[in-house]
Amino acid sequence: MARPTSIKLDDDLKGRIQHLADARQRSAHWLMREAIEQYVEREERQEAFRQETLNAWEDYQATGLHATAEEMEKWLASWGKDDEVSAPRCHK
Repeated sequence: MARPTSIKLDDDLKGRIQHLADARQRSAHWLMREAIEQYVEREERQEAFRQETLNAWEDYQATGLHATAEEMEKWLASWGKDDEVSAPRCHK
């Protein structure tokens, strides 16, 4: 269930939002909700990526397992070709 909340906007930003809402034939309320939803989704994806990166770094520090840039480049360069190679295996 949606619950009301408030946000303080300066007159310039409020006017810009209203102008854009009019141009899109939407309400300013709809436009602000859409903007906030897109922002939150983008930031959640960015935070998930950051956590995955930290987890991968911790795993590397614990195990030392890795693939070299050269191995990865060779694999990526083979994508879509008849002689496509398998992904490189991690090693120490």
